[in-house]
Amino acid sequence: MRAIVLKGHGGSSDLEVRQVDEPEAGSGEVKVKVAAAGINFADLMATEGLYPDAPKTPCVLGYEIAGEVESTGSDVSGFEPGDLVFAPTMFGGYSEMVSVPEGDVYRVPDGMSFEEAAALPVNYCTALAALVLMGGLMEGQRVLIHAAAGGVGIAATQIARKYGAEIFGTASASKHDAIRAQGVNHPIDYRSKDFESEVLGLTGGEGVDLIIDATGPTSFRKDYRLLRPGGKLVMFGSSEVSGARGLLDRKTISALVRMPMATMPWWKSFGAISENKGVFGLNLLDWWKNEGLTRLGAVMERELEAGTFQPVVDRSFAFDQAPDAHEFIRSRQNVGKVVLVP
Repeated sequence: MRAIVLKGHGGSSDLEVRQVDEPEAGSGEVKVKVAAAGINFADLMATEGLYPDAPKTPCVLGYEIAGEVESTGSDVSGFEPGDLVFAPTMFGGYSEMVSVPEGDVYRVPDGMSFEEAAALPVNYCTALAALVLMGGLMEGQRVLIHAAAGGVGIAATQIARKYGAEIFGTASASKHDAIRAQGVNHPIDYRSKDFESEVLGLTGGEGVDLIIDATGPTSFRKDYRLLRPGGKLVMFGSSEVSGARGLLDRKTISALVRMPMATMPWWKSFGAISENKGVFGLNLLDWWKNEGLTRLGAVMERELEAGTFQPVVDRSFAFDQAPDAHEFIRSRQNVGKVVLVP
C-alpha cells in the first residue's frame, strides 16, 4: 500500500510517498481503508525533529483518519466491513490502510464527509479537554482562544459558543470574518496589535476567565497576566518554534529559554496562593497513552449528536502533495483543517 513516509528531520521536504507493508487487523482491531487523514501541528514539528513522541525516522505520521471499514479482527462486535468510520491513530494515519483498536473507532455522522470527519478526533478532543474538563467553562465567562482560525481554534469556538461564553480570538486580520462567523465576539489581529492590551481594553481592565494557547511560549506570560481571579490558562503547544531546524536552531533555543519563565517559575508557588489563578498543561498524546480517549470520545459523540460540532475543512491535498500541505499550514494560510487524501 502507499503511505507518506518521513525519511528525516529536514522539514516537509523529507515527506515522500512510498510502498509499505499493509497492516493486518489484529484481535480487537478494525482495519480501515483511509479516505482522509488530518494534519496536526505535531506532525509539522515532527518533520523538524522537534516532537519527542514521534517515532524514529523513517516513519509514518498522522493522528487521525476517516474512511471505510475494510475488515475486522477477532473479538470485534461493533463494526463490520463497509461501515463509515473515523478514528484517532497513534501515528500511521498518512496511509491507505490503518488498523485501529475498536474502542477508538467512531461512526461518521450522517451527512458528514470523510474530510470533515477526519478533522474531529484531535481538534475536538483537545478543545473539549482544554475548555470543559480542565477549564471548567461556564455560561457567561470570557474565554480567549489563540489561533482562533485553526482547527483547534474553530473547535474551541464552537464549544465556547454553545456554553454561552464571550469569546475573544486572535487571528490575522484577513481571517476575522471567518472567525466571527464561527462565534468569536472580539477578533484581535495579533500581528498588528498587542493582544494583552486589546483584551484589557475590551474588558475594562478586568481580563478573562479562561485562555487556551498553543502559540507560546512568548505569549504565556501575557496570558497569565490577563487572567482575572479564578481564571485558568491551558497551554497545549508551542507553535512559535515551528519553522526551526532542530534543537540547536536559534529560534528553538530562544523559545526554550523563555519556556521556564513563560508563566510562573516553581519558586513562585507560595505567591501563587494569593493570585487565585491556575495554569494547566495539556498534551493529548500523553493523555491518550495514559488513559485512552474514552472520556473525551464519549463527550465528543454526545456533542456530535447534539449538532454542536461542524468541522471546517480549508483544503484537501493528495498524498503526493504532503510537503505542500505542511507548508500551507506552516505559513498560517489555513482557516480550519487541512487534510490529506490518498
